[in-house]
Amino acid sequence: MPRSSRTAANQRPPLYRKFADELAASIQAGVLQPGERITSVRIASQQRQLSVTTVVRAYALLESRGIIESHPQSGYFVRQTQSQTIAPSPSVTSLLPRSHPAIQEAHEVDVSRLVLATLKAIQQDGTVPLGSPYPDPTLFPSQRIAQYVSKITRSSHHFSIFNDLPPGDPALLRQIARRYMETGLTVDPQDIIITVGATEAINLCLQAVARPGDTIAVETPTFYAILHAIERMGMRAVEIPTDPLTGIDLDALESVLKTQKIAACMVMPNFQNPLGSMMPDAHKQRLVALAQRHDMPLIEDAVYGELFYGSAHPSSLKSYDRDGLVLHCSSFSKSLSSAYRVGWAIPGRYREQVEKLKFLNTLATPTIPQRAIAEYLTQGGYERHLRRVRRNLLQQRELMRHFVLRFFPSGTRVSEPAGGYVLWLELPAQVEAMELYRRCLALGVTIAPGRIFAVTNRYSHFIRLNYSYPWTSEIEKALKAVAKIVAELS
Repeated sequence: MPRSSRTAANQRPPLYRKFADELAASIQAGVLQPGERITSVRIASQQRQLSVTTVVRAYALLESRGIIESHPQSGYFVRQTQSQTIAPSPSVTSLLPRSHPAIQEAHEVDVSRLVLATLKAIQQDGTVPLGSPYPDPTLFPSQRIAQYVSKITRSSHHFSIFNDLPPGDPALLRQIARRYMETGLTVDPQDIIITVGATEAINLCLQAVARPGDTIAVETPTFYAILHAIERMGMRAVEIPTDPLTGIDLDALESVLKTQKIAACMVMPNFQNPLGSMMPDAHKQRLVALAQRHDMPLIEDAVYGELFYGSAHPSSLKSYDRDGLVLHCSSFSKSLSSAYRVGWAIPGRYREQVEKLKFLNTLATPTIPQRAIAEYLTQGGYERHLRRVRRNLLQQRELMRHFVLRFFPSGTRVSEPAGGYVLWLELPAQVEAMELYRRCLALGVTIAPGRIFAVTNRYSHFIRLNYSYPWTSEIEKALKAVAKIVAELS
C-alpha cells in the first residue's frame, strides 16, 4: 500500500466509533425518538455487515455518552428526554454574596479544627448524616469488590513493596485510561499516578507547583479539602467569587491575576462542592486559556465528574489542556467505593515532580485495592452501576429540594445541582449556621455549616445538606427538626 494510503487509513475513525456517530446523528435528527427501542446487536451486525463486537462497542460508547440505555433482557433504548441536562432555576443565580474583584485579599487558612470537629460529630453512632461529605455506602457494589479483594489477598503472598511503587498497578492504569477514552479524553496510562484518594492527589499536585508562602486562587465557597491542602503547606488563599450556575468568576480571577502573583488556581469545574455548579464548556475553555496566558497551573478536582444527571459526560479542564498546565485529580471514592481510597492524578507537565513527591510522602498506594478495582472494571458493569446511582441521586435531590422549599421558612434559597449529592442552602440572614449546627447536633442531626467552606466567615447563614441517603421517615423527621430550628432562629 502506498504511504499516503496508509496515512489516510490510520486517520480514519474506528468502525465502532463511525457507527456510533451515525446512530447518534439519527437520534439527534429525530429518526429515533426518546424511549424507542433501537436495533438489537445481532440484527445491527447483520444489517451493517459489522462484527458483533463492533456493534457492542458502538452501543457501549453511546451508552457512556448518555444517548442510549440498556434495559436488561429487553435491549437498548434511546434515553428519555427527562434524563437530559436539567438547568438550575433562575432563582438560585443570586444565591451567593458577591465581592468586587478589586477587594480580593490573600488570607491565612485555618479551618482544619472546625472541619475535624464536624466530621467527628458525623461519625457518632445514631446521628442522621445530613452534614456528611461522603455518599451513602449502600450505593456501591461493596460486596462484589470485597470478593475481589479477598481473592487477590489469598493469592498475594508473593507481593512485595515493589508492587506498590508509583505510578501504580498497570492494570488499573489501563482501566482508568480506558474510562477516559470512553468519555472522549485520550490519556496515556503512563501519564496517570495512583494516589491514596483524591485528597492525596490534590496535596501532591499543589506541593509540585507551589511553595510555602505562595498565594493560591480558590473558588468561594469551596470544598474544605482544598483549603486543608493550602493550610497544611503554609500557603495563602485568595477567594474568587463563584456562581452556582456557571462556576468561578473568570473576570474576577483575571483581575486578581493582574494585581497579584498567583502560584496556582484550584477549582472543581463539575458539580462543585458545595454549590453543585457545572461550568459551561465555553467557561472551561476560557479558564484554561487564561491559565496559559499567565503560565498558571490549574489543579482540577474532578471527583464528582461521574455523578452527572444530564445526557452526556461533562467535559473536564484537562480536555482543553494543550500545554500540560492542568493537574487533573480524581478518585473512585464518590462513584464506586469510598472504603479503599483509590485516587489518581494526571499532572501534565508536572508528572515527574508528582511521582517523586508521591514516593517521598507515602512511598506507595497499596496494591490489593488497586487490583480489586481494576478487576471490577475489567469484568464490566461500571456504567450500569453509574446509571443506577445517578437515577437514585436525581430522585433524592428532587425529594430534598421539594421538602426544603415546602418546610423551611421564607427567605430560604436552595441550589439545584446538575450532579453530585449535596444541596447548598442560603438561610434567612439572621440565622447563625454555627448555632444551628450545635442545636441540630444536640438532637442527633448533623449539618455542614457554611463556615467550613471559606477562609473568611462570609457564609455564616449558609449550610450544606447531603441527599445521597435513601429517603426515610428518619431523614424526613430530621429535616423537619432542622427547619423548625431555622424558623426559631429567624
